[in-house]
Amino acid sequence: MPDGETKIANPPGADAKFGRGFLYDIWYFAALSRDLKPGKLQRYEILGEPVLLGRDRKGQVYGVKDVCPHRAAPLSAGRLTEEADGRPTVECPYHGWRFGTDGACASIPSLVDDQNLDVSKIRIRRYPTSESQGMVFVWISADPRFDGEPPESPPVFEGVVGGGPKFVDRMDFDAHMDHAVVGLMDPTHAPYVHGQWWSRKTKGQHDKTKAFAPADRGFVMTRHPPSKSNRLYRLLGGDPQTEITFALPGQRWEHVIVGKYQVLALTCLTPVNDRKTRITQIVWTDHWVASLLAPWFRRMIRVFLHQDGDMVNLQNEGLKYDPSLLWIDDADKQAKWYQQLKREWTASRQAKRPFKNPIVAVTLRWRS
Repeated sequence: MPDGETKIANPPGADAKFGRGFLYDIWYFAALSRDLKPGKLQRYEILGEPVLLGRDRKGQVYGVKDVCPHRAAPLSAGRLTEEADGRPTVECPYHGWRFGTDGACASIPSLVDDQNLDVSKIRIRRYPTSESQGMVFVWISADPRFDGEPPESPPVFEGVVGGGPKFVDRMDFDAHMDHAVVGLMDPTHAPYVHGQWWSRKTKGQHDKTKAFAPADRGFVMTRHPPSKSNRLYRLLGGDPQTEITFALPGQRWEHVIVGKYQVLALTCLTPVNDRKTRITQIVWTDHWVASLLAPWFRRMIRVFLHQDGDMVNLQNEGLKYDPSLLWIDDADKQAKWYQQLKREWTASRQAKRPFKNPIVAVTLRWRS
């Protein structure tokens, strides 16, 4: 058990209400695999918890709590060392305490020979990590004593093609995870927030009809021809077909097929704390147009993120008064689904039963 920590049935933040709490016992996107270099210690904050992510010199990724239990110095400010038996350890920069990547203390240099202290009983929290498709995921358990392996693998996304990601962008939104997620899936804000030359302005809005179905821990807008109002798809040529999926805790991806080519645009939301959410946009494609228009695509992604970020900051001016939010069918149905999914996930974890997806297949209509 991590020293000084006790099991709590409902950890702080495990609240199913909208705009409050987080989901536990689930994988969160933390970083790209290429972000973690052998021997380098990197500090992250996930769900308000300090997490040290690193890669040992053999290439294995690990995660531990980034606080030394001695005097609270961040271990990420130390260095990666190696014990006599070859085990990798992280050395605290303050007094040299060393911890294995499993969280167990390996050495306390200040102890003299006749001071019999079993240092291995001193532990820091270990966060299970896993690499999948060039991404690093961290398992956040509701039980800080959890020291086993997660019961499932991290998510796998269809359409990871063309080698590594073609485009990557990141941005922190000053918003709770829930508000960031709902903003991500909102189907009617684009003409107002993203009114650029590649999409129609408000005067060109028209009715849209989309079929939805349940998916693993979420829902999917089933494969369909993309909107003709979005000129971006025209650059792909051919007859593109797109499918858009959302899954807990906060991943949305659009998989586009254009003949023999594919495009996968994945957006991962990671809660930094209850007031900040990190947005990571990752695009894979084997389409030739990606190389031709790479600078323009990068700028477009950055513009989109900044426009959403500006709107989040504006929205915060109203949210600070804690107003009730009025969601309507069908335009806000996806937001309602997210709330249902969040409640069910929290309830199923607390009851120790399988998750039951509350979403049913339906066709939604809105104007945008």
